[in-house]
Amino acid sequence: MVGLMDKLKLTHLDEAGAARMVDVGGKATTYRRAVAQAFCRMQKKTADTIRFGNTKKGDVLQIARIAGIGAAKRTDELIPLCHSLPLDTVEVQFDWPEDGLLRIQVTAACNGRTGVEMEALVAASLSALTVYDMCKSVDRSMRVESVELVEKSGGVHGDFKKDWCQE
Repeated sequence: MVGLMDKLKLTHLDEAGAARMVDVGGKATTYRRAVAQAFCRMQKKTADTIRFGNTKKGDVLQIARIAGIGAAKRTDELIPLCHSLPLDTVEVQFDWPEDGLLRIQVTAACNGRTGVEMEALVAASLSALTVYDMCKSVDRSMRVESVELVEKSGGVHGDFKKDWCQE
């Protein structure tokens, strides 16, 4: 364990181990893009109810889309030490890779000095939680799974793409 902190180089900790907001003032403004996804697993009848718009609370996916976009815009208020970013776009898309499994994929992008990974991840999470909230009365067994970064581009560390992500 000796030297582990030296190897990790956590940017949100100073030399003494105190939390800090990373200074991005000297970094160049570049185009940043991130894609994150979350899954909601549910009963087939719940999925059919969502697909065909038969819920008592309205169009679940449109409400989840709005929740995700709003969450991305407020990420700096939700995650300590996140920078405020001037988002250029947030897109929330839905698909059904199998019966009873909803994939929520969020793309966030901006021209900024730091990445938009957290905005995409928060948006995917909140969209999934909104689906759960709107359908929990008909399916208490629903669950949110696998909130993850799928890809990112821009920044010092370059591009990243999960090689196992579902297409």
